[in-house]
Amino acid sequence: MAHRFADEGARGVVVADLDADGADAVADAIGERALAVRCDVASQDEIDDLIARARDAFGPIDLFCANAGVGLGTDLDTPDEVWGLAFDVNVRSHVLAARRLVPEWLERGEGYFLTTASAAGLLTQIGSAPYAVTKHAAVAFAEWLSVTYGDAGVRVSCLCPMGVNTAMLQAGLDLEGDKGLGTRVVAATGTVLEPEEVAGAVVEALREERFLVLPHAEVLDFMRRKTADYDRWLAGMRRLQAAVLAG
Repeated sequence: MAHRFADEGARGVVVADLDADGADAVADAIGERALAVRCDVASQDEIDDLIARARDAFGPIDLFCANAGVGLGTDLDTPDEVWGLAFDVNVRSHVLAARRLVPEWLERGEGYFLTTASAAGLLTQIGSAPYAVTKHAAVAFAEWLSVTYGDAGVRVSCLCPMGVNTAMLQAGLDLEGDKGLGTRVVAATGTVLEPEEVAGAVVEALREERFLVLPHAEVLDFMRRKTADYDRWLAGMRRLQAAVLAG
């Protein structure tokens, strides 16, 4: 997305990541219109520093992408600290950023918050309770932002892909047993898209100011089936889980 925003003519792109070397590599590839910042998005202080450095470098922030995520944990035995990390990164980081950005956007009369959730936030995630629950919460927070501030100029989009060819997905495929179940389900139930394809879907949705960004069009069909007959959908998900475990 950082590369695509730069290609689209953004006056500045800030690449923030816990992986400082990775952020530097992306910013260096983009050039002088990019800034790399090491940031732990679960920390209000580090979010504040990120926002301050972005403003100092490029002026008012027009678009914030809450894109960090972790895919940790499995079942009811998942330790509390893993649940806590999942909530901190997948949900609370969005709240920390919005807390600082929305007041400025309300004053300016415009601003854009892009939440990266997951199709798991609209459906569920077989094999990982923390991922399923926190991604639902991320969707819910994005909905709340739109409902609460949408008429005051704050636009919100929520990105909900299935499988994307990222380091996180590849790491999940290498896991055996229950730890890798969720990733195997994702890989088995839809096309794994390249990041560039997802970035294209994001830019198109931002232009249209569309809330749901669904790079995998079939997710909309799955949502319709779910809401049309919840019990049938749950039974189907149980069959899918059994099939993947048997395979």
